[in-house]
This record gives sequence, C-alpha cells and structure tokens, in this order.
Amino acid sequence: MSERATPYYCPFCGDEDLRPTEEDRGWLCGACRRVFTVNFLGIRLPEGAK
Repeated sequence: MSERATPYYCPFCGDEDLRPTEEDRGWLCGACRRVFTVNFLGIRLPEGAK
C-alpha cells in the first residue's frame, strides 16, 4: 500500500501529466510546472450524527 495519495488532475490547471517528486513528497505538473502536495486531514461527521 502506498503512503502517498495519488492525484489524477493538477489542482491549478487541470492537466493529467503529474509526476511524483521525491525531495518534498509532492507532485510536479508537467503542463504548468507547479509542485504541490496532497494532505488527508480526516473525516468529519455532521453535528448530531451518531
């Protein structure tokens, strides 16, 4: 199982040409050249949910 969440689209330009970067555990977009990370913060239940 991978420790890295895999994005399918760049959040800035929407392109699908993404490559992992090892130095900062981020993703490089081949189209716009931006580097970004994906973080999972958790799951929040609505108030009043049991």
